Amino acid sequence: MAAIYSGIHLKLKSGKTPWEDKLKLAHFAWISNQCFLPNKEQVLLDWVSHTLVSYYNKKLDLADEMVEKLWTYLDSILHSKKLQNLLKDGKAIHLRFSIAQVINERLSESCAQTNQRNVCTVLSCCRGILSIPPLSVIYTAKSELMVTLLSQLCWLACQQLTLEDAVTSQLFVVLQLTFAQYLLIQRQQINPNRVFGQATSHLFQPCLLLRHLILTRVWTQGDDGHVRQHLSREIRNHIETLLRAGIFQPELLSSYKEELLPERKLQEKKKGTLKNLLMPACTIQTKLDASFCKPALHGTVVANSVPLLLKLFLDSYCKTETHLLCFQMFTRLFGCLRISHMQEDLWEDLLSPSDWSTELLAVEQLLNLVLSNDIYNVAADRIRHEETQFKFYCKLAGTLVNRPQASIPAWFRCLKALISLNHLIVEPDLDDLVASAWIDAEVAEPRTKKAQEGLVNTMFQTYVLSVICRPAADELRLPILSAGLRAKLRECLLELSLNQVLDILSLMLEKCQTLVIPDIKGDSDAALKLLSLSSLLHSVLFSMKSLDNATPLPVVHRTQSLLEMMQSRVIQTLLNLLRDHWTEEVELELWLEKVIDSALLLAYTWVEVDTLFGINCSKYVSPLVPTANLVTNSAAESWDLSTLFPCMDMRCWERIVKLSSPFCSASKYCLELLMLQKIKKILMQTRSQTEATLQTLQRTAAFILQSGRSSMNRGETESWNGDAATINTLTYPVAHWHLVASNLTILVPYLSLDDIAYVADVLLRSLLVTQVPGLPAVNDDHSSLTVEKVSKSLLHSSFFPEIKLVHCAFISRIIQQCASMLCSTGQVVSPHPLHQLSADNIWWHEVVLSPCRSLDEAHAQSKLSEGELQWTVMKNVAQNILSLVRAKSSVALEEDQLKSFLGLLEVISVLNLDSLFPSAHTQCFLLLLSLVANTRANIPSDNPLFLKFLMVCFHLLTSLQTGRNFNSAFKVLHASDVLEAVMSSLFTVSKCFTYVLAAPIWVEFLHGIQTFLESFLQVIIERRQSLKLNLENFMSFLTSWKSYTGTAKGEYSKDWNPAAGQLHLVALTTLCHVLTPYLQQQHGMKSQTSETLSAMLAQTVLQTGGAIQFCLANNAKEQPLPLTFIPFVTTLLKADLSCVGLGNILSEEEEEKNSKDLGGHRELFHAELYRQFYCQILRELVSARGHVQFLQSAFPFLTVFCLVPDLHSGQETTITVFHSIQKLLAGPGIPVQLTQDVEMQLIELITQLVENCTIEEFYVVMRLVLQGLEVSSFWKHNFSEVLSAVTLIKLLLRCPLNGEKAKAFWFTSPQIITALVMQTREACQNQLLTPTVTVPILDTVATLLRQGEGILSNPHHVTLAFSMLLTVPLDHLKTEEYGNIFLGIHEVLFSILQCHPKVMLKAAPSFLNSFNRLVVSVMHEGRQKGYQGSADELGVVLKCAQLVERMYSHIAAKTEGFTVFSPFIVSQYVIELQKVTLHPAVKKHLTEGLYHILDLCTERDIKFLNALLPIGVREVFKELYNEYIHYHKDKHQGEERYTA
Repeated sequence: MAAIYSGIHLKLKSGKTPWEDKLKLAHFAWISNQCFLPNKEQVLLDWVSHTLVSYYNKKLDLADEMVEKLWTYLDSILHSKKLQNLLKDGKAIHLRFSIAQVINERLSESCAQTNQRNVCTVLSCCRGILSIPPLSVIYTAKSELMVTLLSQLCWLACQQLTLEDAVTSQLFVVLQLTFAQYLLIQRQQINPNRVFGQATSHLFQPCLLLRHLILTRVWTQGDDGHVRQHLSREIRNHIETLLRAGIFQPELLSSYKEELLPERKLQEKKKGTLKNLLMPACTIQTKLDASFCKPALHGTVVANSVPLLLKLFLDSYCKTETHLLCFQMFTRLFGCLRISHMQEDLWEDLLSPSDWSTELLAVEQLLNLVLSNDIYNVAADRIRHEETQFKFYCKLAGTLVNRPQASIPAWFRCLKALISLNHLIVEPDLDDLVASAWIDAEVAEPRTKKAQEGLVNTMFQTYVLSVICRPAADELRLPILSAGLRAKLRECLLELSLNQVLDILSLMLEKCQTLVIPDIKGDSDAALKLLSLSSLLHSVLFSMKSLDNATPLPVVHRTQSLLEMMQSRVIQTLLNLLRDHWTEEVELELWLEKVIDSALLLAYTWVEVDTLFGINCSKYVSPLVPTANLVTNSAAESWDLSTLFPCMDMRCWERIVKLSSPFCSASKYCLELLMLQKIKKILMQTRSQTEATLQTLQRTAAFILQSGRSSMNRGETESWNGDAATINTLTYPVAHWHLVASNLTILVPYLSLDDIAYVADVLLRSLLVTQVPGLPAVNDDHSSLTVEKVSKSLLHSSFFPEIKLVHCAFISRIIQQCASMLCSTGQVVSPHPLHQLSADNIWWHEVVLSPCRSLDEAHAQSKLSEGELQWTVMKNVAQNILSLVRAKSSVALEEDQLKSFLGLLEVISVLNLDSLFPSAHTQCFLLLLSLVANTRANIPSDNPLFLKFLMVCFHLLTSLQTGRNFNSAFKVLHASDVLEAVMSSLFTVSKCFTYVLAAPIWVEFLHGIQTFLESFLQVIIERRQSLKLNLENFMSFLTSWKSYTGTAKGEYSKDWNPAAGQLHLVALTTLCHVLTPYLQQQHGMKSQTSETLSAMLAQTVLQTGGAIQFCLANNAKEQPLPLTFIPFVTTLLKADLSCVGLGNILSEEEEEKNSKDLGGHRELFHAELYRQFYCQILRELVSARGHVQFLQSAFPFLTVFCLVPDLHSGQETTITVFHSIQKLLAGPGIPVQLTQDVEMQLIELITQLVENCTIEEFYVVMRLVLQGLEVSSFWKHNFSEVLSAVTLIKLLLRCPLNGEKAKAFWFTSPQIITALVMQTREACQNQLLTPTVTVPILDTVATLLRQGEGILSNPHHVTLAFSMLLTVPLDHLKTEEYGNIFLGIHEVLFSILQCHPKVMLKAAPSFLNSFNRLVVSVMHEGRQKGYQGSADELGVVLKCAQLVERMYSHIAAKTEGFTVFSPFIVSQYVIELQKVTLHPAVKKHLTEGLYHILDLCTERDIKFLNALLPIGVREVFKELYNEYIHYHKDKHQGEERYTA
């Protein structure tokens, strides 16, 4: 064997051996133990290294593919376990230095972007070399190679960070490793000058650039998480360490002193040293000034690096004796900033706002370092250094004050830092500072506002108040029209006549013409005044009353004249001025910018008002000459507005549009409004659309959308108040989006599909915006608008579903977002269903035609074929979903991703699913199905977030089934496949649910699944979607899946999955629940389908029962029943009963057997199971206090169980169940809310018990109730027994009682009323029992009196209620308790008034006495001076006042009985009214009610009241009666005239 492989070395060196064979031999030699070659590993390593070096030295000619394979071979050796084991064993293996040079050259080529081949493999080789100490010697032994390597890796990392591609970890892992190796070498260097030279020559610039790019990169989900979270931070720390150890070494302090302190230069020369040859500060400054990156980036990198360099310098050298040295270094570094080099006349042109922000932030950081290190000593600077530092800071302060940047927070903070250094620094410029930073500064952004407040507070604390309040040099101030003043202006204008409003307009136009426009050229202040006047004109014209056909002709003519003057002398003049001062410069002068804003705002206002007057008033004639053809060749241009202003030619509008386009201001917004007016005008004045018209409309609509596209992508916005004149860069996106969203119905027909997709994208992005931590919340003022508010309003609007194209594009965008989020997990294997579902090359929606979109036959045919393609793709998507389910392949979602998906699902839930196209409906269905079936959670098991996610998905799937196009989903999937996919995926992920089975959300989750399955199965049955096949397939699937596989039925299994078992039961019981009513409807109609489904139901019942028994066997012994099982057994019992009623059995043999054994009657399949459940529920019922979900499940089971006599002995069961309910309600701590939550289930149960029981059993029931109403219960403090009896009476009153049972109940009703009266008296003695006992008794008495109408024949039994009402307290109660008791008393009185009128008339004094207590009480609670409660408390009192008003009106309706009592009712009210001052809202209700009583009073009654009432009360009555005559009686009599 040795002879066979002995010639490998020769073959590798031979020129005749093909390179492919050489590489195969080398691979074999490395991995094979049968190849005997002396020092084989070193030979192979030398061979591949030598080959690569020879190739790059041009000594070999190899194919690129072969070179790549050689690098791969080297990489495999370096990362092989064999090499590691050899090195562990102590074998000496080394590399040649030449391979390090080759690696450095390859990385250098990659940085130059000349050759990107092999870079990943080269990096991997580099990592392998540096990770192995014996091999890394080729770098550590020659520091020059290591420096070059680190430099090239830094440049390569910078290159990767500047690209838009996702950042991967390979390069940064190698870079981090290289930094660690170099820092070890750097610390071992003994020559500081050499270290300084290496750091500044090769590493300084790339390190600073890399640090800047890492800090400023906007990391995305696509970027590698390890790089984003760990490596980037470690590399930044390495860079700072490298700079500190390489540039600011302690040994270099003398060199810095020699360079920066000239007075010491002579002393250094006398020492005879050569350190003067090293100029470290100058070297640093030169490297910073040199161009080492793109010009647009260079200034920002320097600004971000200078503070770091000063910090490192101070950390290394700052001491008391070196403060001047530190200041000199500070000035050198400050000199590297662009702000230090600017000349006065070039200042504005050199820096953009973003550059200003960067530069000022750097200055702020430098000043803060000076402050924190205490470099500036005022006394030492003045005495020893001739105020060197003071003069520098004064110059800097003057620069900042003379060039204010009030929109940048750092500008304020720089000035604050200078004041903190020395208050004398800013004092010479204090007036200008106060004006620019405080008085004239228009600051709205919160961060800037905070910085401004900090500066102003510092000035307040530092300077005298009178100095701060000195007026600025420029006394001209801009008129401010705030929102409040604007609202007042609207109110005033609406009250004025049109002539008065026209006078105002005339004066304002005259002021514009005479005082502002003549001097506006070059005058910024005049331009600002013009903008304010334009805003005011806009407000006046938009707030005035519109002209109409009823407007007098002279007023119409005057309006025409004023508008003509506004158009010709103001707007036209401004537009001509803009035309004459057109410039191509990017930054305009302030006056010109404000003139553009004013001109376009006035132009839009004029066009809008002119159009409105022309529509509303036929007598109005527009000052503009109407053109016969609105669309000409010039008008077809999107920016041409000559259709609105014929006096301006196309070239003029082109210049104006170019002037306004760069600015996100009022001019740009008004230009969009003008374009919209152009579209409207064309649509109004053209009956049929020509090709030219269509092109014009399309270009204009596209212009509007594209105008704000860049600003919408910027993302930074502020709320907008709706005023066009207040628009700035941050509010413009809101205004633009509001304009687009409000006019979508107009714009969409003329937008391209790409533009519509853009609209959908903006809509979704804005809906998914979340609050950024640390920033203040968005202003929730209803008067302000934000992008989010506009988008939400659009999404919830009724017309959004009608905009079919946007609606469809929005759904596609949602699916794309979902697919993108799945991609971010990094687990998706192509092709994923959602990737297929969001493909860009497929027409996903049906062709939507509009008047402006016509398709020729060929184009229509292509769209038709695309439509067929989309259904084919969706079928493939459906099969892909099923394949992934069968393969149990799913994407794991993290917590953040689940939250993001929940946000998207919330958006979907708002959509009107009924309006979806068939394809969109199917897309949504497949999306939700894929999310349910192809995802899982990678979160802690006790986190219920994944359950919430699935619940929302199932809810939306259920909602989709109500859509009119739901049948379209069955084009791509069989119904049984959907059910199988859903349940299979749930079974797969069910192990994650083990820890949440006891949580309430688990029951909600099961209910959501049950609702979906029930709805889906119902659709299959109702729509006959292959009914038999689908149900048989689903049943077969459920039968084949067993949570108790491998064990006998009912036996314990240690591998049992309780969550999967419950999910299995949900599916089985839902199938039972759906089949049962369907077969009952088909009863008597024999068909093959019915027989098949009957057999299926019987099989399902058997399967369900076995599954339940198995689950119970695996339940812990002596533990309560699992809450979810009770509804399962209830459904199973109903289905079992249905099988008995329909005669459904599994087979004819079994039918014969059962019939023979039972005499033709079949028993229930699981009778013993039902009995066990019944006994267990009764045991747990008493101890189930507070467990609402258990009671809501248990009561329906008992209701069905009591229906089946065969399962129990009737008498025993009825009394036992009723007694258990009584004990439950009598238990301690049963809240009223609990009784209300289970009231409906209790009523159904008690109704069933009452219907099935005998009269003797009913007597027993009534005896139990009456026992609980005994007064001795109160004496024994058994208050819960009383409450239980009261509750049972209310429940019995809700049950339908017939025959002997009804007689028995009403026979005992007098006894019940008497007992309730006694109980109320006892309860009212203890105020704590008032809300818990008294209120339920009042409700029960009111119900008893209502249902006893015509039955309670003895008036005494009714009048007993009055004595009870008089004992109930109405004072010293909490607000909520007061409202409940007031309502209870009112309901008792109202029941007597409505249902027992004869008794009430005979006992009228008692009735009125009880009612008057309510009136006095509500007047006391509703008094104005004493009422200081919250809005909720006032609301309770208002409801009580409304009840009094209602009672007054009903008393007045009983005119025959209450006429004689009306004066006394009025007198009682007036006497009490004289004592208190009522809250206006309370008084309104009471007086409205009393007016009905005054309607009953005759003239004699009024005289009687005026004569007998006391003097003070009489005045109150007169005032009340006058108001009654004025507001009520005259109106009432006027209405009666027209009443038949």
